[in-house]
Amino acid sequence: MSIYQPPLKDMSFVIESVAGLKRVNTTSLFSDAGEDVVMAILEEASKFASEVMAPSNSAGDYKGCQLENGVVRVPDEFIEVYKAFSDAGWNSVPFDPEYGGQGLPQLVNVPLQEMWYSANMALTLGPLLTQGAIEAIHAHGSEEQKNTYLEKLISGQWSGTMNLTEPHAGTDVGALKSKAEPQSDGSFRIKGQKIFITWGEHEASENIIHLVLARTPGSPDGTKGISLFIVPKYLVNSDGSLGERNDLRCAGLEEKIGIHGSPTCVMAYGDNEGAIGYLIGEENKGMACMFTMMNNARLSVGVQGLAIAERAYQHALAYAKERVQGGAIDRSSKSVTIIKHPDVRRNLMLMKSQIEAMRGLSYLAMAAVDLSRASEDSEEREKQGKFADLLTPLVKAWCTDLGVEIASLGVQIHGGMGFIEETGAGQFYRDARILPIYEGTNGVQALDLMGRKLGRDQGATAQAFMLEMQAVLEPLKALDDPNALRISEALESALKNLSKTTLWLLETSSENILDASSGATPYLELFSITAGGWIMAQRFLAAKAKLAEGDSDTAFWEGQCITARFYADNCLSKSSGLAAAATASGATVNALSEDQF
Repeated sequence: MSIYQPPLKDMSFVIESVAGLKRVNTTSLFSDAGEDVVMAILEEASKFASEVMAPSNSAGDYKGCQLENGVVRVPDEFIEVYKAFSDAGWNSVPFDPEYGGQGLPQLVNVPLQEMWYSANMALTLGPLLTQGAIEAIHAHGSEEQKNTYLEKLISGQWSGTMNLTEPHAGTDVGALKSKAEPQSDGSFRIKGQKIFITWGEHEASENIIHLVLARTPGSPDGTKGISLFIVPKYLVNSDGSLGERNDLRCAGLEEKIGIHGSPTCVMAYGDNEGAIGYLIGEENKGMACMFTMMNNARLSVGVQGLAIAERAYQHALAYAKERVQGGAIDRSSKSVTIIKHPDVRRNLMLMKSQIEAMRGLSYLAMAAVDLSRASEDSEEREKQGKFADLLTPLVKAWCTDLGVEIASLGVQIHGGMGFIEETGAGQFYRDARILPIYEGTNGVQALDLMGRKLGRDQGATAQAFMLEMQAVLEPLKALDDPNALRISEALESALKNLSKTTLWLLETSSENILDASSGATPYLELFSITAGGWIMAQRFLAAKAKLAEGDSDTAFWEGQCITARFYADNCLSKSSGLAAAATASGATVNALSEDQF
């Protein structure tokens, strides 16, 4: 069984040279996030992730969760680790210091998130949902609500959840039926059932603050008639102490393919008089409030895809270096470890190169979130906000799809032993499979990219990003290096395919939305692998600069150059096929009658 070690060298390289820490910490809001401070934080987090969190991962998968007399029991190891996590202050890193947060940028928080998710994703799904609750209350809550809930959520003393889905509605949130009846004291009585509620009931934190979507009497149909409510597990007294248990319960635990240590609950609200809830924001504006929580979570779920891929890669790499099987293909040796076999190496390179592209894109998106808040220039804040919005469906969908694919490659490298649970490779594959579904399926992300993100400004933000990507071609071509030339050729070709496909979608979506939507998923992949190619080109240039400076870590920088070339040959080369699929899918996707399937 391999032990997880956070890839600190690569994380720090991406933070500084790809995502641009200096752009973030030169703002007054994040001036405390100096390079030395950030590296010290990452080193301490690395120890916590590898020594405290990671050892509990397999126990959570094996033991799972149980519902006993209305109480959800999670593995004892999780309770201990969660307490240590909260006590160490890791839950508070990116939040407002006014409420006990550390006020550090998301660009610092994102490598920490990657570490937590790699070490134990089932456990850290709890803090992920708490993070979203904090963001929603901070953005939309009243001063009283902020003062009541934020400090204890930020400390981890309390945890939070997001309650959207209902049995009959699924992704169609507008079809929800949960009711909220107004009371004379300004509160509401909530009645209804929610499903798939991550960490919806447990004993790890003292209280659970549920954010629940429901309808008030006479509200409009669909999403326009939804409101958002704070519904605490235990009511909170005026002095901040905990009062009586609210009228809510876990009615059942979902039996899942993976993330067994994470309690996924069926939540029943209002079996008796109704659960007491408090409106956040305006009535019938609940979706706007909830999107604050969801957008935050979508980027974080993308980071989960990156994290599970990294964990699967480390696991497979350790096995490949140890497992002796067969002779060398060139007959130079009768007995070799399987990392000597070309196809195993190809799979490892697919894992490594795409992980490095994902890491760059994810961290860059978080830096854009920081700059959208911290830049002193209002136009720059708006620009970075749009850029972060554009990248969100790419990070969420591409990174989670690759998380599954890379975890599957990890099983493949183990061969038959990968299908045996005792090796641990299967857990990463099972855990990863939920990620393309969480927080809006990846098909929804593709429609969001095509419809909202392109449509709102007729592709202006996307076109600006493509121009930025093109700017890397000239310095690549200027190098007297065959690898640089190949990377520039592959990226230039991918950018041409992306530009043509973007224009086609913009034109077609206004005339034939069915045809345009049919190509949305291959378009998202095309956009993502092209952006990944740009990330790898930046990595290549930065690595060449380090080598020219005589940096002592020659092996790391040379490895960056080789990996970037591999990505150009094996990933960017898919762009022409994806462009064809995006523009031609409408002719066949909707052609069969239902009886012909």
